[in-house]
Amino acid sequence: MNGLMMDYDLTLPAILRRAEKLYGEQEIVTRQPDRSLHRYTYADFIERAKRLAVALKSLGIEQSDRVATLCWNHYQHLECYFGIPCAGAVLHTLNLRLPPEDLAYIVGHAGDKILIADESLLPLLESFRDKVDLERVIVIGEAPEGMTSYEELLASADPAGFEWPELDEKLAAAMCYTSGTTGRPKGVLYDHRSLALHSLGHLAADTVALSESDAVLPVVPMFHANAWGMPFSAALTGAKQVLPGPHLDPKSLLERAETERVTLAAGVPTIWLGVLQELDRDPAAYDLSALRATLVGGSAVPESLIRGFQERHGILVQQGWGMTETAPLATVAHLKGRLRDAPPDEQYRHRARQGYVTPFTEVRIISEDGEAPWDGETMGELEIRGAWIASAYYSPGEPEGEDRFSEDGWLRTGDIATIDPQGYVEICDRTKDLIKSGGEWISSVALENELMAHPSVAEAAVIAVAHPRWQERPLAVAVLKEGESVTPEDLISHLSNAFPQWQLPDAVEFVAEIPRTSTGKFKKLALREQFASYALPGAETPQTT
Repeated sequence: MNGLMMDYDLTLPAILRRAEKLYGEQEIVTRQPDRSLHRYTYADFIERAKRLAVALKSLGIEQSDRVATLCWNHYQHLECYFGIPCAGAVLHTLNLRLPPEDLAYIVGHAGDKILIADESLLPLLESFRDKVDLERVIVIGEAPEGMTSYEELLASADPAGFEWPELDEKLAAAMCYTSGTTGRPKGVLYDHRSLALHSLGHLAADTVALSESDAVLPVVPMFHANAWGMPFSAALTGAKQVLPGPHLDPKSLLERAETERVTLAAGVPTIWLGVLQELDRDPAAYDLSALRATLVGGSAVPESLIRGFQERHGILVQQGWGMTETAPLATVAHLKGRLRDAPPDEQYRHRARQGYVTPFTEVRIISEDGEAPWDGETMGELEIRGAWIASAYYSPGEPEGEDRFSEDGWLRTGDIATIDPQGYVEICDRTKDLIKSGGEWISSVALENELMAHPSVAEAAVIAVAHPRWQERPLAVAVLKEGESVTPEDLISHLSNAFPQWQLPDAVEFVAEIPRTSTGKFKKLALREQFASYALPGAETPQTT
């Protein structure tokens, strides 16, 4: 016997329709390229999103056509987030930090018909324009000859011609590509239902607890994993949105957080490391009393960062974990049960883990012996399934990435992890970054987090270097804070307080900076190439794996 409830499609137009009826007076603020501020309301935003949908249809865009964006975080990009899906098309955000070769591949692979680009990013577009087949380029800003002005296009569209589309919730709504660190970028195709449910998940008290009373500052780029879904969930609950544009330096972010009374900010650890250093330089310079939390993810969050914000500035750092394939929020490190009354050190240890799963997602650990127990010790590959988890990669030709999915349909994340009895996931490493020494595994992530807890270290990465006897040994690469001085022996001594002797790096090298991927993570492949000829102490045949 089936139930007798209405069949209501969960779609992005339904989110926008709710925002129009309930939150028209709420504000959206953007810092523009010239550092001036643009302010308007949800009512203004929705009217312009409708104009965009009408305009795209007038240009021949049909259901499921892909419309790409090459933009920073600003109000026009937010209009694209909803106007494109409301036209029945697929929003395809391009990662502007990828090399031109990857962007050309992605545009071609996705079959993008139209590209909407910031004027400031046209030089990047021109670096691959002749390698792609676009029907039209729309420019936010001054449009060169042969391109279309975004503002003129919207002005020519009649919002009265907009009709709320009746879309199937399984229809594709958005598309993002992985950063391609281990091969060609892969396309993840989100349907309306998954984005709607993911947005609803943000509103839960044990995830992000987003509400109408919040002012959200998404530092995470709108060109990466849908800005972690923040534009959609903020619209669903009517939260104020504060968009930083291209200005992501610590002072600019702190100014916006103070003046706009931001309550929730989201970004990768490298952003917050810089912000913490700025706050430490002048703790009284900014009034952040409205800031209830920062959601930090994208790579492991050092415990020292969590402690630094909490103990020196009274700011809660909430760690989350996810992937492009998970829409992306999949776990959040809230304290539950007895942990809320536990000693601070135990609380910090749990907050430095990736947390437990969001509603309607499930995780498991698969080791060499099969599914592992939740004992906090047994390591294996983290696998996940759920309502907003990819079931396959987009492929217009032969299937791609089938090995990333188990026979029973779980996504293989490529992360080596443990799960403790309370359900807290702890990522130990990426499968490709684990160090196997003498048959035992060493977590580069754990070593990096402890190195960054040293008061003289700004950033640190640990890579595997081949050793003739032990197969692999760890090499630490560190960036010191400005004006600080420390020796390799000092850092290894610091690590010895937390790790057994056999897990300690054989050497420490100091560098000016650590290369990063397009999403702000440490680019360990580049480090392995940089230290390809490195000779560890006592190693006779140096080579890097």
